Amino acid sequence: MALDLSPPELGKFISAYKALDFIESGMKLGLGTGSTAAWLVKLLAYEINNNGLVISACATSSETTKLAESLDIKIFQLDELGQLDLAIDGADEFDQNLNLIKGGGAALLQEKIVETAADKLVIITDASKQVNDLGAFDLPVEVVKFGWETTKRLIENVLIDQDVDCRIVTRRKNASPVITDENHYILDLKLNRIGNPEKLSQSLLNIAGVVETGLFLSMADSIIMGDATGLARVKFNGVSDWEDTNYDIKELSEFIANIKNI
Repeated sequence: MALDLSPPELGKFISAYKALDFIESGMKLGLGTGSTAAWLVKLLAYEINNNGLVISACATSSETTKLAESLDIKIFQLDELGQLDLAIDGADEFDQNLNLIKGGGAALLQEKIVETAADKLVIITDASKQVNDLGAFDLPVEVVKFGWETTKRLIENVLIDQDVDCRIVTRRKNASPVITDENHYILDLKLNRIGNPEKLSQSLLNIAGVVETGLFLSMADSIIMGDATGLARVKFNGVSDWEDTNYDIKELSEFIANIKNI
């Protein structure tokens, strides 16, 4: 069966499919936001309806809540669940130490809150997100609306002090600033390369008006990197080698098409 999916989308599916191996019935899960996480939500709906999987889930955005509830997955508030067993989410970039840039979907604050509350964080992604140094992807910074232009100038000053060449863009949709689920703005920092992510993160968080950054440092327990060939590679934090699993795309093609159309 021919699949009408691009190679990156197939890779995203494979990583989400492999993530099912990390999920056990009875778990409390945090569900991420974005196109890769959407594959996982659809797979969870299939497992719940067809294989008796039982989970309690909270979401990292209104977007994920809407998708999950449309598939009859009950979404709880984080405070109702408390400590989570596992959070699974995508990433915009990751390096060899499993540090991440996230927030391309403007959900970084809720993502970080949920994922900090999880015993383990598994990142599902494709090979295009792997980098030697973070920073090629714009670094999102969530800021409060009040005095946001002043906050932007303060961020610029911090970057000058750290000798970082950067352009800051206010994220917009239809010419208006993007507003997050928590009613904040997003500033995208075009850095190209981040030499010291820890120092930059702390410097930004010290600025009044900055709510959170898209740097997710020392949080991921494992990365699943999917490939259009059916290869799923898993890297655990602190382990240099990847563990590989090969799936037969032809055998899975009908299943993938069904999941896509859920």
